[in-house]
Amino acid sequence: MAQATLIRIHKEAQLSILQNIRQWAGRVKRDGVTLWFACRHPGTSWLPKVLAAFVVAYALSPIDLIPDFIPVLGYVDDVLLLPGLIWLAIRLLPRDVLAECRVQADDWMRRGEGKPRSPWGIAFVVVAWIGVAVGLWLWLR
Repeated sequence: MAQATLIRIHKEAQLSILQNIRQWAGRVKRDGVTLWFACRHPGTSWLPKVLAAFVVAYALSPIDLIPDFIPVLGYVDDVLLLPGLIWLAIRLLPRDVLAECRVQADDWMRRGEGKPRSPWGIAFVVVAWIGVAVGLWLWLR
């Protein structure tokens, strides 16, 4: 009886952790779309706008800076770098702009319009990889 109770509690704890992770991922996705709207909002000052544009370009790019097939490092940008940058950009936005852009993001996601695309994100990642390649070439030369 006690063992069955422990197993049930363990399973409930696992489900709770999984729900928390899903909610966190949903908030990160929503905040990414929020930043997309904040880039275009006239009430966003230049520093948050530049950071938000960088984060949005990278987040919406179909190409990762660190490809996912690279063991461990491939997921660092998805799990640490991107959420950290989103958190920082969100913190820099004025409260009224943030509230308005979150409503727009919620509406966008509710309509199921998918995730916006960013050709600037692709360009950023390609330029970053070219910079790494040129840097390595100069260093090894």
